[in-house]
Amino acid sequence: MADEKSFAQRALIVVVLAITAILLLTLFYYVFDILLIIFMAVLVAVFLRGSATFLAKYTKMSEGLQVGLIVLVLLIVGIIGLIFLAPDVFRQLDELGEGIPTSIAKLKASIEAYPQGIAILSKIPDPAAIWERVVASGALKRVAGMFSSTLGAVGNLFVILMLAGYFAGTPGYYSQGIQRLFPIAKRERVREILETIYNSLFFWLMGKTASMIFIGILTFVLLWLLGVPLALVLGLIAGLLSFIPNFGPIIAAIPAVLIAFVKDPWLAVWVIGVYIFVQFVESWVVTPFIEKRTVELEPGLTMMFQLVMALLVGTVGLVVATPILAVIVVLVQMVYVEDILGDRSEIIPSEKDMPLDVQPDETASEA
Repeated sequence: MADEKSFAQRALIVVVLAITAILLLTLFYYVFDILLIIFMAVLVAVFLRGSATFLAKYTKMSEGLQVGLIVLVLLIVGIIGLIFLAPDVFRQLDELGEGIPTSIAKLKASIEAYPQGIAILSKIPDPAAIWERVVASGALKRVAGMFSSTLGAVGNLFVILMLAGYFAGTPGYYSQGIQRLFPIAKRERVREILETIYNSLFFWLMGKTASMIFIGILTFVLLWLLGVPLALVLGLIAGLLSFIPNFGPIIAAIPAVLIAFVKDPWLAVWVIGVYIFVQFVESWVVTPFIEKRTVELEPGLTMMFQLVMALLVGTVGLVVATPILAVIVVLVQMVYVEDILGDRSEIIPSEKDMPLDVQPDETASEA
């Protein structure tokens, strides 16, 4: 009788845990878009706060004024860029939109000139049909559609910037709030974990920013020297898409190769060489700099996580997959591997030369 009662209790516990897990997953599904917005706001806040911390070495302004000055500088740079570059960029974007269909048609005609080419094209599905199937198979189309409309994108951008301003202006309030959710004896460890996440994201963002600028300028210069049409907008696209590891450079190269192919097939070959060369230089110059100061993410692991995020939330997931993975790696290493398993093998860089400091909880320090 006692065994039956014990079995019933264990079964009840399993059922309760299963129901709780289902409810949590359901809640996670419906708030996932909000969590993405919050995470993107955190990324912007980390960038602003880290930049303000460097500025603090040379000024005696308050923390809020430092963040405000960084925002003002970014706005001025953005306005100047719009004034001088926007006309050419928008004009070239229009030309690019009109030229790509022509390039695809010419490429198709060139392939069909050979019997083997006709056989290959007959086995390749229509690109439009492929795209329709990809859109129809989205597991979380509701989340992917979050950024689909212009109004929704502007609204989300406004929310992200507002949250980022609050996070960057008073980071101690939020970090101490998170620490107070844990027992006093664990709060110092929580602070260390938060600081490691903070620094890893900051150096990743700084490295990515430098990488984007480097790739954009170098791609533009090389394409311009080769005489490729629309070199400015193609360089801009290359720089922006380099934010997405693995897939970004490939996506950026496609329009450049198509545009060059219309002018001269051999020019398209040179363009492919340009993009390979740029990525080779970036991999040997910028990437090592990033990996010395942040979590080392294996390319295979990054690509798998990008595919999962792209399947779940589409393009937005592909963009934020890498920083999310960096946070997950830090949590797994410090919480599970170090604290639970007791393995102190270091895969995360030490805190020397880290510019940011998450403020400790006062209650923990008093204890």
